[in-house]
Amino acid sequence: MTLTPAPVQTCPKSPRAILAALAFLTGCASAPELVLVPTCPVCEICQVCAVPPAVPDTLALVTDQKTAAESVRGRLEKAPWEGLPRFNSDNPTEALVAFLQSCAALKTKPEWQDVCNVAYSLPAKPKPDTVLQFFRANFEPFRVVNADETETGLVTGYYEPLLRGSRIWTPQYRYPIYAAPQDLITVELSDVYPDLKYRRLRGRLVGNKLVPYLERGEIGSDAAPLKGLEIAYVDNAVELFFLEIQGSGQIQLPDGSRIRVGYADQNGHPFRSLGGVLIRRGEIKPERASMQGIKEWARRYPAKVQKFMNANPSFVFFKELPGNLGGPIGTLGVPLTPERSIAVDTRVIPLGVPVYLSTTFPGTRQELNRLMVAQDTGGAINGAVRADFFWGFGDEAGAQAGRMKQAVRMWVLLPKGYDPNAAGLGTQAAPIANQMPTSKKESP
Repeated sequence: MTLTPAPVQTCPKSPRAILAALAFLTGCASAPELVLVPTCPVCEICQVCAVPPAVPDTLALVTDQKTAAESVRGRLEKAPWEGLPRFNSDNPTEALVAFLQSCAALKTKPEWQDVCNVAYSLPAKPKPDTVLQFFRANFEPFRVVNADETETGLVTGYYEPLLRGSRIWTPQYRYPIYAAPQDLITVELSDVYPDLKYRRLRGRLVGNKLVPYLERGEIGSDAAPLKGLEIAYVDNAVELFFLEIQGSGQIQLPDGSRIRVGYADQNGHPFRSLGGVLIRRGEIKPERASMQGIKEWARRYPAKVQKFMNANPSFVFFKELPGNLGGPIGTLGVPLTPERSIAVDTRVIPLGVPVYLSTTFPGTRQELNRLMVAQDTGGAINGAVRADFFWGFGDEAGAQAGRMKQAVRMWVLLPKGYDPNAAGLGTQAAPIANQMPTSKKESP
């Protein structure tokens, strides 16, 4: 299919972001996060004209295809409280702590003001029955249903790891954690075409063109193109790779002190699962493709590690976070609560809401029915009945997270009177909260 670009006039001044977006939209640069057309006969983009060009027919076609595939990701269906398995058996006081964190971001929203004020008015150490009554009196449950009308999905786990590192390079600490580079440009496509909501492009300017940003292999090459942006150095390249997958972590320095780092940005290239690459190339069996299994493979074959990691062109940049936080910062902008925060697909489930999970503990058949709060997102978290369970900090949390791949059913608790259909949840969700840019958590 060939694109016939719309006529473009010239003008002396134009915003670089719009120029970059149009460069991608007309197919003249490869789009790391959104491939619109296969070919383009004209790859010289002039300055953006004052009169916006019409959306090309080919783009409209691709947008329609996207809408057909993605507009219906699932839905929320009103449900009775009795339909939530063993809801009264959960101790919800920890969920209330997590929900109060959400209220810090939600309390200015009209639909949340009343319920957050009631939550703030509860005693400092309320009894479990009091907390249960709070949720029952102020929320209505909605069953989460997939696009194919099924109600069962997948829950995985993530955690905050501890790495060993240093502020300066040494022969022991030689793998850098990079801050986001200044030449990394992000273009929100909805600023140009509203139909492309939740679509963004990342790249860098070369002359007047936006080109894909450096891939993982280029960033880690001997040329060290990001030299000077190092936050710290760590002693293990595989642990650093998994830090990117988790999205946050702590670095223990030689003097025993620690620094916390969190997701800052990403280079715009698609994520490719290391486990998937190892399976396809016969390096590891599917049942061994967990985080623990991949780390064991890396210890056995250290000479192969970098080549296989470079098969994933995606690269995550970090920022240093204050040391006094109660946990890593999720997409909602508040600290995550161990075993009470989850990552969700915000096109179906808005950030900040309580979500009841009915699943099993990692690798077992033991029931795990728990009230959680949706406070994070992730690149691998796509679909209605899909969640990532935050287990907390350290090796024990990591062991649980690495084993978790369980079937799950989910219910969302929304403030009484809130209509999820009016908000468009399940299609192009109108977020209840102002959301920070996604995304963090990926799949190993």
